[in-house]
Amino acid sequence: MAATGGLMFGYDVGVSGGVTSMNDFLKKFFPKVYRKKNETGVDSNYCKYDNQGLQLFTSSLYLAGLTATFFASYTTRRLGRRLTMLIAGCFFIVGVIFNGTAQNLGMLIAGRILLGCGVGFANQAVPLFLSEIAPTRIRGGLNILFQLNVTIGILFANLVNYGTAKIHTWGWRLSLALAGIPAFLLTFGALLVVDTPNSLIERGHHEEGRAVLRRIRGTDNVDAEFTEILQASRAAQQVKHPFRNLLQRRNRPQLVISIALQIFQQFTGINAIMFYAPVLFNTLGFESDASLYSAVITGAVNVASTVVSIYSVDRVGRRALLLEAGVQMFLSQVVISVILGIKVTDNSDELGKGWAVLVVLMVCVFVSGFAWSWGPLGWLIPSETFPLETRSAGQSVTVCTNLLFTFVIAQAFLSMLCHMKYGIFAFFSGWVLIMSVFVLFFLPETKNVPIEEMTERVWKQHWFWKRFVDDGFEDGDEKSNYGHGNGNHKVLDP
Repeated sequence: MAATGGLMFGYDVGVSGGVTSMNDFLKKFFPKVYRKKNETGVDSNYCKYDNQGLQLFTSSLYLAGLTATFFASYTTRRLGRRLTMLIAGCFFIVGVIFNGTAQNLGMLIAGRILLGCGVGFANQAVPLFLSEIAPTRIRGGLNILFQLNVTIGILFANLVNYGTAKIHTWGWRLSLALAGIPAFLLTFGALLVVDTPNSLIERGHHEEGRAVLRRIRGTDNVDAEFTEILQASRAAQQVKHPFRNLLQRRNRPQLVISIALQIFQQFTGINAIMFYAPVLFNTLGFESDASLYSAVITGAVNVASTVVSIYSVDRVGRRALLLEAGVQMFLSQVVISVILGIKVTDNSDELGKGWAVLVVLMVCVFVSGFAWSWGPLGWLIPSETFPLETRSAGQSVTVCTNLLFTFVIAQAFLSMLCHMKYGIFAFFSGWVLIMSVFVLFFLPETKNVPIEEMTERVWKQHWFWKRFVDDGFEDGDEKSNYGHGNGNHKVLDP
C-alpha cells in the first residue's frame, strides 16, 4: 500500500508525454506548437516540439517537488513516514482536480505544481518506509516495489493516452483526471498502514514501536532489533541539526554516493525517453497511433524488467546489476544514435518500417537495462545506507537532487533534441560509460547488510571510503554519547 506512492509518480511521468503530443491539448494551450507540428517544410523534424512553455508543463512538477522535499524532511522526522505519505496523497488529489478541469495555462501549471508537492512528500517518505519496514534478507526486493509501481504507473499512463487520443476535444482531460486513481490509492493506503518502528521509536513511542516490530516480524523475539533501533534513535536525538551533521566527514561517503546516483540516474537519458516517448517517436517519423503504441511497448518492458530486479537484487547484488546494465545501456544508445544519424535527415518524414522497428527494439533494450538497475537501485541504495540520525535529511538531499536534475532534463530535452539531433543519444551514452566506471571503483556492495550496521560492515571496509569513516569526532561535530548509527553504540568516556 505504501509503494503506491510510486504509482502516482510513474503516472505523472508517463502521462505528460502522451498529452503533449495530442492535437486538442496543443491547440488549446500551445497553439504555436500545434501550428509548427502540422506545418510542412519546417526547418527540422527534430524541432517541432521545441517550446519552453510546453517543456515547463512537464518540468514544473519536478521544480515544485524539489522545493517540497525540504518540508517533507521535517514532517518525515517529526510527524512520521505514514503521515507524510498522507499529506502527499492530499496534494495529489487537489492537483488532479486542477489539471482535469483546467481552463487556461495558469490552472494547468498550478495543478502540476500541486502534483509536484505530492511527489516531493511521497518520494521522501515511501523509500524510507519500505527500507525500515523490511527484513534485511528481502530489503532490496521490497524497496524496489516503489520503483515497480513507478513503472506500472508509466505503463498505465501510456495505455490511457493510447485510448484517450481517439477522444477528440476532451480526451486529454480524461488522461489527466485518471491520475485520481493512484492518488486515491496512496491516500487510502496511508490510512491503513502502521508507521515504521524506527519512526515511532525516534519520536518517543517506544512500546508502540516494539508492538509494531513484533507485528511486522511475526515473532515476539525482537529484543535485539528493538535495542539496536533504540540506540540508533538515541544517537539521532543528540543531533539537533541533521542537515549540518550530514556535511561532516564521516557522513561524506553516503552523501556523495546518494547525490552521484541521482545525477547519473537522470543522465542515463531515461526520463528523456519516458517523458517524451510519444513525442520522440513522432519526431522520428512514426504516425500518432504508432508512436503511442511504441510508448506502451517500452512501458511494458519497463514493468517486466523491474520485476526481474525484485528477484535478483538480493541474490546477485547491487553492483553486478549496475555494471551489467551499464554495458547494455551504452551499446543500445550508440546503436540508436548511429541509426538516426544515417537514416533521419532534417526534413525526413519517415524512418522506414524496418529501421523504426530496430529503434523501438533498441529503446526496449535500453529501458530493460535501466529498469533492473539504475531505476530501482538509485532509490534503494541511498535509503539503506544513511544512519538513522541523518536518514531523513539524507533522503531529502537524495530526492532534491533527483528532482533538480529531472527538472533540468525535462526542461532542456526538446531543445537539446532540436539542436543536437541524433547526437543526444551519443551524449547520454557517454554519461552511461562514466557512471559505470564510478560504480566499479566507488560503490560498495550493500546486499544482506542490516541498515544499522552499514558503517562497520560497508564503509569501514571500502578501500576509498574508509579514510572518511572513523570513531573520532571532528571539530564542530555535534557530540553525543552514542556511536554513529552502526548498531554497536557504546557510551563514550567523558
